[in-house]
Amino acid sequence: MGKQVVRLGFLGLGTVGSAVYEVLHRNAEDIAMRAGVDFQVRRIAVAHPEKPRPVPVDRDLLTGNAWEVVEDPEVDVIVEVMGGIEPTRSYLLKAIESGKSVVTANKQLMANRGRELLDAAEARGVDLYFEGSVGGGIPIIRPLKESLAADRITEILAILNGTTNYILTKMAQEGWTFSQALADAQRRGFAEQDPTEDIDGHDAASKLAILASVAFNTRVTASDVPREGIAKISPRDIAYAQELGYTIKLLAIGRNTDDHVEVRVHPVLIPSHHPLATVSNEYNAVLIRGDAVGEVMFYGRGAGGLPTASAVISDIVDIGRNIRFRANGRIRCTCYRQKPVLPAEQVEVPFYLSLQVVDRPGVFARIAGVFGEEEVSIASIVQKSRGETAEVIMITHKTREGQMRRVLDRLRDLPVVKEVSNVIRVEDSEG
Repeated sequence: MGKQVVRLGFLGLGTVGSAVYEVLHRNAEDIAMRAGVDFQVRRIAVAHPEKPRPVPVDRDLLTGNAWEVVEDPEVDVIVEVMGGIEPTRSYLLKAIESGKSVVTANKQLMANRGRELLDAAEARGVDLYFEGSVGGGIPIIRPLKESLAADRITEILAILNGTTNYILTKMAQEGWTFSQALADAQRRGFAEQDPTEDIDGHDAASKLAILASVAFNTRVTASDVPREGIAKISPRDIAYAQELGYTIKLLAIGRNTDDHVEVRVHPVLIPSHHPLATVSNEYNAVLIRGDAVGEVMFYGRGAGGLPTASAVISDIVDIGRNIRFRANGRIRCTCYRQKPVLPAEQVEVPFYLSLQVVDRPGVFARIAGVFGEEEVSIASIVQKSRGETAEVIMITHKTREGQMRRVLDRLRDLPVVKEVSNVIRVEDSEG
């Protein structure tokens, strides 16, 4: 048997860090019984030690120097909840080299430099756990690594950002514009004052890179994930989608074939009967398909202090057990394959297009001619006449991204096309 007391060093005590500290103390007895060890917070690095805290903390634990925590020989586990790539990466590499295990909720770091950290942890024989980096309180990393270890995971469809899901929900339910829904999300604390990370898809792309790496056993970084945000979605797009039997969601999509992996984040029209179509407001959901298990879905709050703290503490408990039974390093990096990521222009999906065109005879023929010459097949067309201008709503059959880009370039050059109002991909897999 190993230690009976595991000492923790915190890097950060913001929203998530404070929640971790709070829950560790509030549920200390149950956590200790489940882990088989007691946990003791020995040191906490914060940017401003004198700043008031949302939870009562012994001021003697606080330091403004993160290296004091990393290099403390009495600290067994580093709990990283400070975010960012540097200097966080350097702190964690030093901790790992010193024989300390690490728990992190840092999606940016794991999506961009995860391989370096995981390789270092494996070489040193310590643990690096990151359940809190994806999906907040939704358990997903450990189920992929352990519960679904027998499966070949073929597909991920996920809502991974609560801010964008809240905005799209309010636009659909209330008829609000994007700006109105974003302002409401900011008032309620679901969106930052600078919401770029969320609404442009960066957050979901980082999370998808982590999920795809774990699920498909091949390294995917955030830069591998093509992304598109939701700022161009209009109430009219949402209304037309509903008429056609669809709901608009920002989806993170990953697929695994024998030859390559496919990853992307963008708005999609998804059939209204699909399980993800009913995931509303700030909630997240991850739908996984495996060759043995079939389809499973994980659902819950994808962000926030307490939900993420639940995931972080689950990792702390598991590492505590490993330390007690001297079993550190038993869960290794699962990226043992090297599959290429399919280039974005080769991805095949149906597309929704909204066009403003001149309302006169022969216009459809000219538009259809462009599609035919680029070998893009049209599945359906709806026209909404508005006097001298008609709004044309089209859905194509599956088309390569590169082909659709050529179609769009040519449509914008046609004198009869006043505007290509929007282009949204369609997700046609069945839920």
